[in-house]
Amino acid sequence: MVVYKIGNLKLKNPYFLAPMVGINDIAFRILCKNAGAGLVYTGMINPLTKEELILEDNPAIQLFSTNGKGIAEFIRKHQGNAQLFDFNLGCSAQTAKKHGLGAFIPQTNENIKKILEAMRESTKKPVTIKLRKSVNTFKIVKTAEKYCDAICIHPRAINQGYSGRADISFAEELKRKTSLPIIYSGDVNEKNADKLLEKFDFAMIGRNAIGYPNIFAKLAGKSTDDSADFGFDNYLKLALQYKLKFEHVKAQAICFTKYQENAGKLREKLSRVKNLNELKKLLKL
Repeated sequence: MVVYKIGNLKLKNPYFLAPMVGINDIAFRILCKNAGAGLVYTGMINPLTKEELILEDNPAIQLFSTNGKGIAEFIRKHQGNAQLFDFNLGCSAQTAKKHGLGAFIPQTNENIKKILEAMRESTKKPVTIKLRKSVNTFKIVKTAEKYCDAICIHPRAINQGYSGRADISFAEELKRKTSLPIIYSGDVNEKNADKLLEKFDFAMIGRNAIGYPNIFAKLAGKSTDDSADFGFDNYLKLALQYKLKFEHVKAQAICFTKYQENAGKLREKLSRVKNLNELKKLLKL
């Protein structure tokens, strides 16, 4: 029997929900976890945030920082509700570029060492780092090996964003050059996930899980009879339980139309609903 572990954390399977800002609210994380995800992540979080975080599901918490300020305090405060802590050096979104975050952090070894050292000294939970393909990747990994329990790699260059092809050969080279487990991220779907797991230790699913928690049920080999449990109606029940804002729930409802008939027309109608009652009526809930 295969044992899936990152540091001292045992996992039920190697299929992970990728960290996604604006998508990975607690309702969506719980739904993906119930569907079969081995690990679910928050979106990236500023350790200096004053926002009240809902972490009852004990997710993997992804942090971003330019200098490590507030990381130790944040981790000590929230480690009782975390499976592990991940540091984001991979986000290539325009907001990350604007603020010098994620893949745009100054990637000097001293800066990254300072951040990872603060994380490692603050918890006995696993610490991981998410990277992109760059000229600095292998240098960063050498630093990360001193503090981290696994490496997540999205093998696209920063200027690619999420376009073009992910460079799997780059990720394979990284796998050969480090003894740390590798979490592979980049265009993972239900058709290629198991093939990728022949090369890497874990597979992280992002865009292909948006509006489709059932991808984890399929990968985990759950009965197709269970698929109805992971649709928008159950997302909505959880969203109401945790009092998520209507505009956010509406955005998620649009995401969940992905595989429905006449999805384009339905999304157009959803974009016009003004309250929860209208949304429920439109979706016949």
